[in-house]
Amino acid sequence: MEPGESARPLPPRLDPRAGKTPRTLGGATASRSAGGEQVSPTRRLAVGVRALAAVLSVLVLAGSGWGWYLAKVAEASLSRTDAIPTDGNVDAQGNGGEAMNLLLVGRDSRAGLTPEQQAEYVTGDTSGLLNTDTMMLVHVPADGSAASFVSLPRDLYVPIPGSGEGKLNSAYGGGYNAAEGEDAERDAAGAQALIRTVSQLSGLQIDHYAEINLLGFINLSTIVGGVEVNICEAVDDTVTGAHFDAGPQTLSGSQALLFVRQRHGLPSELDRQRRQQVYIAGMLRNLLSKDLLLDLSKQQQIVKQVGSSVTFDDDLDVFELAAQLQSVQPSDISFQTLPGLKDDTVDGAAVLVPSDADALKEFFASLSQPKEEPAAETPAPVDLVAPSEVTVSVLNGSGVTGAAATAATALGTAGFVASSGGNAPANTELTTITHAPGDEGKAAALAAQVPGAAVTADAAVLAGTVQLTLGKDFNAVGQAVDAPPPVPAEPGTYATSERTADDTSCIA
Repeated sequence: MEPGESARPLPPRLDPRAGKTPRTLGGATASRSAGGEQVSPTRRLAVGVRALAAVLSVLVLAGSGWGWYLAKVAEASLSRTDAIPTDGNVDAQGNGGEAMNLLLVGRDSRAGLTPEQQAEYVTGDTSGLLNTDTMMLVHVPADGSAASFVSLPRDLYVPIPGSGEGKLNSAYGGGYNAAEGEDAERDAAGAQALIRTVSQLSGLQIDHYAEINLLGFINLSTIVGGVEVNICEAVDDTVTGAHFDAGPQTLSGSQALLFVRQRHGLPSELDRQRRQQVYIAGMLRNLLSKDLLLDLSKQQQIVKQVGSSVTFDDDLDVFELAAQLQSVQPSDISFQTLPGLKDDTVDGAAVLVPSDADALKEFFASLSQPKEEPAAETPAPVDLVAPSEVTVSVLNGSGVTGAAATAATALGTAGFVASSGGNAPANTELTTITHAPGDEGKAAALAAQVPGAAVTADAAVLAGTVQLTLGKDFNAVGQAVDAPPPVPAEPGTYATSERTADDTSCIA
């Protein structure tokens, strides 16, 4: 942004200043919604808790019946910082201000922790307290219909404006140390340096900023009654003392902190990010549960905790943001990792670097593109055919001697007219069913006996006979073929991953 140029306005649906008409109501200020409806302080507060939780990765907490006292508690306790820079934070993706991007940061700060708590929560060396331990870009499309949490690896090696290159989590500390003045001014400089770095990396303009410290995370996890996570394999980390059984379990306090900060025993930094995503998703499910939505005492505790441990940028109106997100549900919230990152070493330090900078920019640009549901294919109607009317020739490409004869016998027992047709090329990967055009019904009858086999039409096949070629994935007649193995990534390269907040599958 050039000197003297005004800041880019937010779209009306996300601009906290748009559409407001001041009005005195019991000493408070009421506002009007975009549709002209008067919004009372009580109503503003009903969505207020939801917004406070939103910037903490709790985007959709809804509440009601709050009352004026709680509204005053929420607004009076919020901490603010001048985090949004006036330069170096631009929309290079051409979104035109329609979407909203919020940078959510977890600081490795021990503020408020007693020495005993520091020991209990394994906060470690205090020399890196200016590093940003966790960073997520929260992207909300213009219509407020969804939210995407994109984890930004702290070990990502990137250009840092004004400081050369370094790990992403060092950008904040660099800006803080280069600034002069009181702590508040230096904190703001650190946040601005980090935002410039993320904007340059993503090509997106960062509209808002939210920061939480360790104590806030610990307390919030306890207030919601802990969060259930599902771990695929038991964890026994002798370095940090993280010990978790396999399977679903509820974590809070020190156990929650150990879970989201675990690094030892994990293949990469991206696995640590996935743990953070899973925990945030579980917190979302808790906050949307009927138990919490009906518990005004817990909601009040959450508001107070957010106010005492979270810092927002000066211009973020959490009440208005919440109003835009009131229809969002866990299934609408996705958690993603960056695609195409690979391991590297810089000055002896392990880092992550993009394998394709253009692909990374395309990924960030795709966040604003509407996700179209794939059109469901309507299968052509197939006439049912009795097995006795289906002649099957079985070819053996599985590499198992006698597999074709065994399969033919089993199909005969099932009523088919089946025989072994000899061998296919050895070690054929996939089991296939091939039929002549017009024999779809006969192929479908055979496919019911070999679930998962690929079915194709081929004019070279003799009409009236269906060909079954056994591949290495074949198990037996009446059993599904093996699922294809995942395509291995290039060693040291990590593929992107995505899951929604309602996904309760286990995490590795």
